Amino acid sequence: MATEGIEAVFLETRNWGKAAKFFQALGFELETSSGDGSGVFRNGEGTYLVVVEVPQDREPAMQVALKVPDAERFRADPAVEVVTPFEDTHYGTREMTVRDPDGRLWSLQAPGKR
Repeated sequence: MATEGIEAVFLETRNWGKAAKFFQALGFELETSSGDGSGVFRNGEGTYLVVVEVPQDREPAMQVALKVPDAERFRADPAVEVVTPFEDTHYGTREMTVRDPDGRLWSLQAPGKR
């Protein structure tokens, strides 16, 4: 079983308000917001964009999550270095981390256990 494209982009920002206005000006709609400097945006049926505010002294990071339909059936090819196997997250999904040949970390995201 292979991945099915990009599920979500996780983006850290130093200014939630400015970031929210920026993405809304690009056509993204705010689907949910926790009210504490984080929220989920989407443009139509496209990829989720999860934006979280971080402290000013922290360098904002970005992570891409690839979609996996079933964590139990997914088997990483030997060419893929698994850093962490699938684990349950606090937001209801299961995530695995892999490393590409250049050392970048990628998240693989599957639905949570039912």
